[in-house]
Amino acid sequence: MEDLTLQLVTVGTLSIVCQYLAYRMKIPAILPLLVTGLLIGPVFGVLDADAMFGDLLFPIVSLSVAIILFEGALTLRLSDLSGHGVMVRNLCTIGALVTWLTVTLAAQATLGLSWQIAFLFGALVTVTGPTVIMPMLRSIRPTSRVANILRWEGIIIDPIGALLAVLVFEFVVASQDALQHTLVAFGMALLSGLSIGVAVGYGMGVALRNNWWPHYLVNTAVLTIILAAFALSNLLAHESGLLTVTVAGILLTNMRDVEVEGILEFKETLSVLLISALFILLATRIELASIVDLGGGVIMLLAVILFISRPLSVWASSFSSGLRWQEVALLSWIAPRGIVAAAVSALFALQMESQGYSEAAILVPLVFLVIVVTVVLQSLTSATMAKLLGERSPPPIGILIFGGNDFARMLAKEMMVHKIPVRVADTNWSSISSARMEGIATYFGNPMSHHASNTLDLEQFGRVLVISPYKQINPMVTYHFQGYLGKECVFALTNNEQEQRASHQVSEDYAKRLNLFGGGVTYARLASMVAKGAIVKTTRLSESFSDTDYQQKYGDRAVRLFAIGKDGRLNLYTTKSQFSPKSDWQVVSLVMPEAKVAPAVAEVSLPV
Repeated sequence: MEDLTLQLVTVGTLSIVCQYLAYRMKIPAILPLLVTGLLIGPVFGVLDADAMFGDLLFPIVSLSVAIILFEGALTLRLSDLSGHGVMVRNLCTIGALVTWLTVTLAAQATLGLSWQIAFLFGALVTVTGPTVIMPMLRSIRPTSRVANILRWEGIIIDPIGALLAVLVFEFVVASQDALQHTLVAFGMALLSGLSIGVAVGYGMGVALRNNWWPHYLVNTAVLTIILAAFALSNLLAHESGLLTVTVAGILLTNMRDVEVEGILEFKETLSVLLISALFILLATRIELASIVDLGGGVIMLLAVILFISRPLSVWASSFSSGLRWQEVALLSWIAPRGIVAAAVSALFALQMESQGYSEAAILVPLVFLVIVVTVVLQSLTSATMAKLLGERSPPPIGILIFGGNDFARMLAKEMMVHKIPVRVADTNWSSISSARMEGIATYFGNPMSHHASNTLDLEQFGRVLVISPYKQINPMVTYHFQGYLGKECVFALTNNEQEQRASHQVSEDYAKRLNLFGGGVTYARLASMVAKGAIVKTTRLSESFSDTDYQQKYGDRAVRLFAIGKDGRLNLYTTKSQFSPKSDWQVVSLVMPEAKVAPAVAEVSLPV
């Protein structure tokens, strides 16, 4: 027992280390997880998932995949499917079908797989997934239209591709008997999955809408009900549970007046843990010799997936989309496979091996090989490809503001006047609602969440300004985006905490980031000025009205915020600002009325 406990703790620790390395190196987490699993498994023989769990391995993998697919289904809003154009819909329907058929034919022709295994493999590799797409988009910086298509394809194709794999699996398993039995088994799986999924999804939606559960029980209740529905569906119809949880998630997230953000955030946290541990454990089961035994045929199969299947599916999906050939070409090259393909392949391989399909053992190493090749090759070459095609965006100039208070909204509106892309994020609905009423682009929720990375289009932001009164959250937001964008791109207001008692002082490294708008400019001071009638004002400098004249006119009445140069570039005022506004520059400041000069030490109570 002690050995098993140590092994489980080791897997959990390695999972966190891999996730952190991926975060720091800005690479898909799937790569360090895979390498770690291979090293502690087949290379050094430290861990063996089969020996650790025995007969429990299949139920553990099965329940984990159910949770992962339910979380993925919660991101599938039908409005998103239609809101991003014909191309996204086509890629998730026509494109998925083309990929499935071409990869199936190639797998059968190059490796001599049976048609059952070939069809299942083809279904498994239709999915890409946001966990691998998002880190690539940050480094590639494709144009916004290409980035949006890839992002939403990754989100939407996960549950759709998994659903296709479930249906193919049901057909393959049932097809070993007579045609009549096959049709009955297939129909039962569809009936069970759809009916239970709809009933459970709708029932949970009604419960959430009417607040039948106390807040602290919501996440636990949803998780328990989903796992119970998964098990019940499997009991009624073989392996229909994955269809059940996918349908339930899609229905729940698309019901009116049902908030799923809290559930989604909880499921995201759980999914990160499950995905990390699951991927390491599954990688320990890979036999390196089985990959070598695939021979030269696997190289031909990979070539078909990279150079024929994906371009053909994109081309077939691009009719009536209005895309230029350069955009189609770039989309044709970027299609890395992700964790859902790995998890579902392992689940089906375990199940089929137990039913006598010895050939199913090839599924896991083959899918893992496709993941590694697509992620590594496309990560290394896609930025160059985008540049050659003229589809690489310049460094982003957008501003993400964390904080939707009165001053932050005034600042955002002035940036919009100067044609600077800006978005306000806040966890307070009242602030976000006010920003929306003023025509400001917003994000309601935690900007550090997985949901935000999927839907916020973070690639458009070059800098983050932390202007919220939330003293506990601000450091976390600052550190998060430092790792995402770099330390030189994240700025926050000082709070003068270094002047307080030692227990309240911040770290020296964090204090260096507290330099927005210059020393001594706190949220409290800005809020006080706004409450006393201060406005955000733009002043153009000229030969007759220089920066010195500006200082003499406004003096302590103005807090300088940013300046716009002749080239239209935004220059933020910080304690380390090294620019001097010249003639034809525009200086933007928060200016007090002449009769209401705010003392520099003015403070108001801060919410906590």
